[in-house]
Amino acid sequence: MNNPVNISTRQILALAIPAIVAGIAEPLISITDLAIIGNMEGETTDALAAVGLVGTFLSAIIWTLAQTKTSISSIVSNHLGAASLKRIHELIPQVAWINIGLGILIYLVTAPFAGWIFQLYEAEGSVLDICVEYYQVRALGFPMTLSAFAIFGIFRGLQNTSWAMIASLSGATVNILLDLLLVYGIEGWWEPMGVLGAAYASLAAQATMLVIAIYFLYRHTRFSLKISWWKPHPRLRKHLYLTANFFLRTAAINIAIYLSYRFANSYGVEEAATHAILMNVWLFFSFLVDGFANAGNAIGGKLLGSKDVASLRYLARTTTWYGVAVAGILSLVCFGLYDFIGKRFTDDEVVLGLFRDSFWIVLLMQPVNAIAFVYDGIFKGWGEASYLRNLLFGVTLLGFVPTIFLGDYWGGQLYAIWSAFFVWMILRSVVLFFKFKSRLRAME
Repeated sequence: MNNPVNISTRQILALAIPAIVAGIAEPLISITDLAIIGNMEGETTDALAAVGLVGTFLSAIIWTLAQTKTSISSIVSNHLGAASLKRIHELIPQVAWINIGLGILIYLVTAPFAGWIFQLYEAEGSVLDICVEYYQVRALGFPMTLSAFAIFGIFRGLQNTSWAMIASLSGATVNILLDLLLVYGIEGWWEPMGVLGAAYASLAAQATMLVIAIYFLYRHTRFSLKISWWKPHPRLRKHLYLTANFFLRTAAINIAIYLSYRFANSYGVEEAATHAILMNVWLFFSFLVDGFANAGNAIGGKLLGSKDVASLRYLARTTTWYGVAVAGILSLVCFGLYDFIGKRFTDDEVVLGLFRDSFWIVLLMQPVNAIAFVYDGIFKGWGEASYLRNLLFGVTLLGFVPTIFLGDYWGGQLYAIWSAFFVWMILRSVVLFFKFKSRLRAME
């Protein structure tokens, strides 16, 4: 039977697969640092807890501020669907330079107060010292990462995720190679730098991604970073409005992450280290499955611009099916490699025991995550920033917060934290699914 739609599964996968690879770049940098540092000689539990905390904190900030990528992708894809890209040529460089300025501002606001920030997460002693040292170098990459992500958003809006994939893969490769060189050193050639070496390797990876992103922008698009006039573009207000709402939406995510680390650190350094591993693995899986959401974001915005309801329904069904399938396969593979995965991060028997006891929750929730991420991506492509903002605050305050406090009261510790995340994702997926159905009925 022929589908009355104007997109194909091949088109969806052509966007989703490169987006999966591109999306995991930042969490891959953090998870690589975590694995390599966890296998250094000597006492590594404190370093593991610190790097895991900073890696999650960085991913959360970048996840928040990279919403500029989502808003510009939505605007570009809408104009692509309406065949009016010329109207936003002046908008692109303004967005890019705003991101550079925002990255510099975030560094100046957070780096000098890194000690105070991580004390809020209950980090103390050696863990706190390592957090500050590692963060103050890693945070130098904010302007580069946010600029690269803005350019990735342009590519996604143009229905191309391959260029971002190439840039991300290149950055991840640089990070792994330099991690091995700088963290462990080479006897007789290079002294081991430990945690600080991992930070510099990550910084080089971020620079690599930006340089390659700029190359593709100039080589394969008609956009540039040169501002020919300083008057704000008429669409800049919409971009800033979408970004502000996406920022507030992601602030709710950061509330959940903050509470999870605050509770984990209060249980002890082994629990903190275990939670750091679980959280970075969860973020890695989330960014990976989020590739299908990126496809929904890019195509959904274009289809909304052309008012193609049948194709939107097909898009949601197809991306959901593939997202759930990939998440399910990923979970099954990880169940089969359960002990192997834990030992890649540490040889501390207490941490490994805690990891074995709780990792199954992270794996079990992956298919649910896929559903939430896919519909979230489509709504982002539609520019539904205020709705997504309200939804995230609602499920965080009514789902995550009560679950984690009740679980802690009953002595659940890591179970309490990850049960709260599970409830949080279930609520997101259910609400978005029914909202999407309602929105399509209203469009018909």
